[in-house]
Amino acid sequence: MTDIPRIFHFVFGLRPQDEPFHLLHYLCLKSCLQVNRPEAIHFHYLNEPWGYWWDRIRPYLMLHHVDPEPFVRDSVRYANTPEGRIIRQRNLDYAHESDFIRMNVLQTWGGVYADMDTLFLQPIPNELYCEQFVIGAEQDEIEERDPMKRSLCNALMMARPKSAYLNRWLENMYMVFDGTWSRHSCQEATRVRQLMPDTVRVLPKRCFHRHGPDPIGVHTLFEGLDEDFSGMYSMHLWAHLWWDEWRTDFTIVHGGMINEDYVRYAETTYAVAARRFLD
Repeated sequence: MTDIPRIFHFVFGLRPQDEPFHLLHYLCLKSCLQVNRPEAIHFHYLNEPWGYWWDRIRPYLMLHHVDPEPFVRDSVRYANTPEGRIIRQRNLDYAHESDFIRMNVLQTWGGVYADMDTLFLQPIPNELYCEQFVIGAEQDEIEERDPMKRSLCNALMMARPKSAYLNRWLENMYMVFDGTWSRHSCQEATRVRQLMPDTVRVLPKRCFHRHGPDPIGVHTLFEGLDEDFSGMYSMHLWAHLWWDEWRTDFTIVHGGMINEDYVRYAETTYAVAARRFLD
């Protein structure tokens, strides 16, 4: 069997790009280049970004225009659940489209997929490229003692092309999709792991998602300071929970506040980790 290819994939621009490419997204790609030194970075987009930070990173990317995901755009399953209806009403369908696009990309190419609200901290170890499929847990032992029930997060995944675990998970996604946030993604990943435990390696929460998608985790990232990055290959920023200015239930910080001055001078977990990637 071949190893996991040392190429990285990102999916972006599934909505119209009305604002310039954000510094946070630039730092995601820049940290990937600088930390992991991949053979290539494949950037899959529907609407191409623009602006100062995009112009600086674009030459280092292999661009792939993607088509909209018709299964999601034409689905009537959003009506099946209140959560699904809210997601569609708030035009968050693009997140579901990305769920399917990333899986199809990995199935075809193999490699490493990461969300654009990722910051890479340390190189992914060579040994992980020898696995069939790698994914991180969202809960640690204290939060969920049964390892087979710990939710798995699809924000960063590593896969061989057409791996058995990936193929089963993707096939099931089309059957169980109901419009809710994670039934087809993180929840189904956990169920497939229970059926095929030998086909996937699950890393501890600390490796990819140490600071979790809760008020304590998000506050620690953008208002607190935790400089213990040991054992962390990357950090996930959970941007959908705080990016809009009106969303203050996780942190008072929003996307408009993450600028060059914040990264250079703020004494917060994210700023301290990210500033070395500014030119």
